[in-house]
Amino acid sequence: MTLWITLLILLGVLLFIAELVLLPGLTLAALGSFCCLVGAVTWAFVEGGTAAGFITLGIVVVLLLILTALFLRPRTWNRFTLKTNIESRVQPLEIETQVEVGVQGTTLTRLAPMGKVQIGGRTFEAKSLDSYIDPRRQVTVIGYDNASIVVRPVTEA
Repeated sequence: MTLWITLLILLGVLLFIAELVLLPGLTLAALGSFCCLVGAVTWAFVEGGTAAGFITLGIVVVLLLILTALFLRPRTWNRFTLKTNIESRVQPLEIETQVEVGVQGTTLTRLAPMGKVQIGGRTFEAKSLDSYIDPRRQVTVIGYDNASIVVRPVTEA
């Protein structure tokens, strides 16, 4: 009898921890935990009498309070959090030194709004600000945006 009550309490506590940590909200883990713990306490009252029932109820309540306090305090999760700051930055390909504003090129793919352009025999990632630009159209470089070139069709430039 005590083995089954203990197993029900352990299963209920494991489901309670899963609900508290992994599956927040009212899920099957919460319902399963509730059923296991109420079943263990009820079984203790029926099979062991009033004293065993209240002892089991006290154990369940104390366990749930301790686990809730333990898992909800911030220090518990500090072991699992990232403590270092990432200081590195992505260095663009220095497009400004490779392609000058005003240079013309040809689109290789449709710019909708991003795509590929060929300028001076080299392929670059490009972006159109105003409209979509079809493949094999002449474009003019009007600026830079991070690691991509901003272009406009030659007819609008």
